[in-house]
Amino acid sequence: MTLRLHNYWRSSASYRVRIGLNVKQLAWEYVAVDIVRGGEAGQGAQHDAVYRAMNPMGQVPTLEIEGEPGDADGGGPIRLVQSLPILEYLDERWPTPPLLPAGREARAQARALAEIVNAGIQPLQNLTPLRKVKALGGDDRAWVGDFVRAGLTAFDAQAAASAGRFSVGDAPSIADCCLVPQLYSARRFGVDPEAWPRLIAIEAACLALPAFAAAHPDRQPDAVR
Repeated sequence: MTLRLHNYWRSSASYRVRIGLNVKQLAWEYVAVDIVRGGEAGQGAQHDAVYRAMNPMGQVPTLEIEGEPGDADGGGPIRLVQSLPILEYLDERWPTPPLLPAGREARAQARALAEIVNAGIQPLQNLTPLRKVKALGGDDRAWVGDFVRAGLTAFDAQAAASAGRFSVGDAPSIADCCLVPQLYSARRFGVDPEAWPRLIAIEAACLALPAFAAAHPDRQPDAVR
């Protein structure tokens, strides 16, 4: 079986899936998609016709799974899009170690924390809205900073009831797969996460794990240093 992740080194959604693949200790191939190709005036590789045939939204990541029994379309590769459904697929297909905790309430909490990032912060810091803000004459970094601070404040408050070493208890979950990339992005946009010591402690626990450390943007083959 071949797992192939089409992703970009600094994309937080891609970062989440890299963590998930590593937590599951799966072998996978890295396929770089240059989403900033051509700079402000260019069109990233995610908009190329070949890539859009896999991912109609023209976003990263896309996970291809080839050689899986029951492949789609009579033997073709399975193609999965959107980071949270990809992580849940991985958890269903390879349940150990889990990305979702035991117990309905704990699983709901992990999903809720993930969605605070996935729906409440990350879409607002993506390349497309930031370019729109700049085109309208706004300060894109100042604009996105407000959403990042509000979202991390909400995450911290929501996690207060469930956090142990990690966001939900003492094992990493889908919530941490979202939190760690978001803290990386926060720093990029000039938001200092030290305002949330609980989140900093969780991040440190995560980054001490090889699965998280290997997924870090700076360690990817297409990283710009």
